[in-house]
Amino acid sequence: MLASIDPELDFGPRTEKSATMRMCAVSREVRPIDELIRFVVAPTGEVVADVKRKLPGRGLWVSASRRTVAEAVRRHQFRRGFKRDVRVSPALADETEALLVRSAIEALAIAAKAGQVVCGFAKVESALRDRRIRNTVQALIHAADGAPDGIRKLDALLRQNAGNNTEPEGFPTITALTSAELDLALTRSNVIHAALLAGPASKTFLSRSQTLVRYRMADADKTAGTGTKNSD
Repeated sequence: MLASIDPELDFGPRTEKSATMRMCAVSREVRPIDELIRFVVAPTGEVVADVKRKLPGRGLWVSASRRTVAEAVRRHQFRRGFKRDVRVSPALADETEALLVRSAIEALAIAAKAGQVVCGFAKVESALRDRRIRNTVQALIHAADGAPDGIRKLDALLRQNAGNNTEPEGFPTITALTSAELDLALTRSNVIHAALLAGPASKTFLSRSQTLVRYRMADADKTAGTGTKNSD
């Protein structure tokens, strides 16, 4: 039960059902761990974001929000939460976002190596027109700095398919990464559009991109729960 443990801290990955809910050290709200970021103290004494929730040691949970992380730094919440002197970078909110971006890039690279990504406008368009491939497409990926024309064309094709009941309702389109970041993940140049195909690695990328978008948008009164926008 939550009452039997420190509501803010943990001592590493847990398997109990109660571990799916944690308390934000700043807002004091109990939330699902997918809506929080775990922070740990590195051997150097510096607080770092454990974005993959795999680092050992005591963890402190903060809502997945840039503003909330910045507030935790400003209020010296990490020192109080860890009950010890720790080093906290004034730029921890920015550094956390950079780690979330890197985590999403790594997940997309793994999905690509597993054959679960189609990239390039022509190939994505072809995949959306091919019934056999289209039924395995889990999401569209557009570079955040991509030209609107290509995005509109692919989204229109996606909506057309949705109208024919060939795509799931609320089909996600992801715009969390820039073209340069997509290039890095897919080891190609000038990647603007990609399609994510079904598979375990794709699920990991969807989850990490969701966390990244939530972190960026949580304070903007926008729905960031899908980590994407819907096609409808």
